Amino acid sequence: MPELKTSDFYYDLPKELIAQTPAEPRDSSRLLVYHRDTKTIDHRIFHDITDYLKKGDVLVLNRTRVLPARLYAHTEHGGAVEVLLLKRLQLDEWEVLVRPGRKCRPGAKLYFSDELSLEVLSVTETGERIVKFFYEGTFEDVLSRVGNMPLPPYIHEKLKDPERYQTVYSRETGSAAAPTAGLHFTPELLEKIKGMGVEIVEVLLHVGLGTFRPVKEENVLDHKMHSEYYEVSEEAAERINAAKREGRRVIAVGTTSVRTLETVADEKGMLHACKGDTSIFLYPPYKMKCVDALITNFHLPESTLIMLVSCLCSREEILDVYKTAVQERYRFFSFGDAMMIV
Repeated sequence: MPELKTSDFYYDLPKELIAQTPAEPRDSSRLLVYHRDTKTIDHRIFHDITDYLKKGDVLVLNRTRVLPARLYAHTEHGGAVEVLLLKRLQLDEWEVLVRPGRKCRPGAKLYFSDELSLEVLSVTETGERIVKFFYEGTFEDVLSRVGNMPLPPYIHEKLKDPERYQTVYSRETGSAAAPTAGLHFTPELLEKIKGMGVEIVEVLLHVGLGTFRPVKEENVLDHKMHSEYYEVSEEAAERINAAKREGRRVIAVGTTSVRTLETVADEKGMLHACKGDTSIFLYPPYKMKCVDALITNFHLPESTLIMLVSCLCSREEILDVYKTAVQERYRFFSFGDAMMIV
């Protein structure tokens, strides 16, 4: 197999196409549908997704909820520090990103408010900090008062309603970023989909920021993924396995659902209930074992996500589709428009 270069996944995106605010209502965003069999594209509105679903399909959602994971602190000497929660390691210990790092050597203390502070325990090989938090009461309650929604750095507009960076079906808090493909669904649209006889199954993957980081290595194979916590229940595995046995489609909502399903699928696409950490990294020529179709957003150039999406067809096809999306002035990234690969 020829070497796969990170630059093979580059495309040119005008800055003005990076969406700064979510569409209102949620399902009014645009929808690009790519048909792999005919290599044709439909341009629709997201609520038209029902035209591409049928009775017996299984729609797989990620029920994770975003933490108010961005925190602003000061050092003992008054210096400002920004802290981003990445992953809970123990009850009070977290892996975090800090800026600027020079103020956060092991032993350093940071103060967020009267009720929350931390101590830096160690520095990882990749520069993240392992920290211990100190607080009264429960961490989640304190965080709800002190924390801010961790919008991606390319979004410069202030978010009026923090719930717009949560899916309407989010339930379990633990992500550092939203599973953004799910942001397009409304409760009414989900009810309509259920009424068509489409099964809705939930899995869990707490999204880490490693997913969105640019790949810095020239050779794709040299990139190391951060691990993320996932869960697939017995019920979810049984319902998806029944669909696979009966030849019904499994449609993943978002790359986070894809990573969860492909982590636990065997060679025949059957799932086994389990939970743990996954650092699965999907790139061509990987062939999906469980996922038959995908609803997703448009992803950053040279990111692991555009590499994953390319596994459903080919790198060349995806870059052609993205080129069309740019020409048609689709909105890109977290608050952008949607794409369905069928």
